[in-house]
Amino acid sequence: NLHLLSSLSSEEGVGWQPYACQPPSANMKEFMQIRVDPPGITCGNPPERFCTLENPYLCSDECDASSPDLSHPPQLMGDRERSGLITYWQTVTWSRYPEPLLANITLSWNKSLEVVDDVVITFEYGRPTSMVLEKSVDKGATWQPYQYYADDCLEAFGMSPKQVSDLAPANLTRVICTENYSRWVGAKKKDVVFEVRARFGVFAGPKLINMDALYTRMETMKGLRDFFTFTNLRLRLLRPALGGTYVQRDNLLKYFYAVSNIEVPARCKCNLHASRCVLRDATLQCDCEHNTTGQDCQLCRGGFRSRSWRAGSYLPLPKGTANTYCECNGHSNRCSYIELINVVTCVSCKHNTRGHNCQYCRLGYYRNASLPLDDENICAECECNPEGSTHPHCSDDGLCRCKLGVTGRRCDSCLPGYTWREGGENACDSERLVCQNGGTCVDFQGCCGTNGKQVLDQTKCSPNSPHDDRNAGHSGPPSGARPADGALRRTRRVQIPVMNFLLKPGVHCATFSLF
Repeated sequence: NLHLLSSLSSEEGVGWQPYACQPPSANMKEFMQIRVDPPGITCGNPPERFCTLENPYLCSDECDASSPDLSHPPQLMGDRERSGLITYWQTVTWSRYPEPLLANITLSWNKSLEVVDDVVITFEYGRPTSMVLEKSVDKGATWQPYQYYADDCLEAFGMSPKQVSDLAPANLTRVICTENYSRWVGAKKKDVVFEVRARFGVFAGPKLINMDALYTRMETMKGLRDFFTFTNLRLRLLRPALGGTYVQRDNLLKYFYAVSNIEVPARCKCNLHASRCVLRDATLQCDCEHNTTGQDCQLCRGGFRSRSWRAGSYLPLPKGTANTYCECNGHSNRCSYIELINVVTCVSCKHNTRGHNCQYCRLGYYRNASLPLDDENICAECECNPEGSTHPHCSDDGLCRCKLGVTGRRCDSCLPGYTWREGGENACDSERLVCQNGGTCVDFQGCCGTNGKQVLDQTKCSPNSPHDDRNAGHSGPPSGARPADGALRRTRRVQIPVMNFLLKPGVHCATFSLF
């Protein structure tokens, strides 16, 4: 079974959409590991008092790490709230102002995931004035920004504020800065959102009705599927909520961060080669199919060529396929979906290839049968001689179409009994030629001249300018052309005094053999 059904809720209720082989989505906070830094950023050690922005002078609350009822450790960001009691992680207060109050929250799964809905972070006592959501795709080795948040994006990050609704399909993966979640509107507004659903809606519509369009774009738009992929998320908290005013130095106990909940709806990324994700040895693992293996089904099982591995495909809709539907044989990494005829075709084929799968050679090139189809030198240039061929393009096996009397793969030599004549209608001419010195060509080997010299050549004669006998007897293509396949043996041209046996023009003279 290469497809499952995914529930997608909308304003009209829950709809069921078929999609290619992949595990169902889940709230990944059940499996995440939480780490906060720098050390000592969590409140309670030593115990300290704090107050809120809405009651700034009632500083009777206390954080004490040694008391279960008064402590606020990091794991409370991922717990299940019970009996309506809100639990939360809390930092120390901004007692060291003007030093910045910085805190990082790192969420780890040790597994590639794909986000499928909005990521929601719930803050208590006010949302940060500025923060950054980052992601890692290599288990925390490197990080990249996912989205910036600030009450003034230009001042905080030098970026113009934008919303996901401002994005077009071509730039949907752009990292933006939003001001929607950072301005002070009271403590009742708690959530900071990374909008995934709105990005899906750019293709599928605001109610996510046209999911076929989304899955098609996932397959054909470069970088789109990777944009929603991560192994780790990190919140960099840069400036706490200020209550809509400037920092009041006389009461710094009201400035801190507090996070009560983090929702990360996602699924295990299995490269469309598994319909289940299981927990083995406390680690998420795809239950791989299609002869694949690895934590993300990113390898071929033993006995299968490793180079043949490909991610599965969402196409053709709705079931997808275990093999990549956008197969370009290594000559392109981009595909385009032609909806009218329901065809996916490779875009911008390289290495002189063409075709839906870059499987053919461009005109003027032919396939080198000795190389695999994914070799960058698979297409060799025809190089048909323009004088000897009837067309610049060659056959699939590289043979050029030659004019009458011409031979060779490139049509650059003459058949026996023919003479190469540059610039004529036929490159190789069977007519007996008049020599350039006014004499006669003898058996295509030499010329009998009237200027007191005998010009001999062991190939063929070829006329040139009337008073220049240096090129008499030329039998191949013009200077600079490639030698013919199986070309005649190298020849030498000599001049021998005729002395007393000069003949009249047009009469055959004695022939000479040169060794």
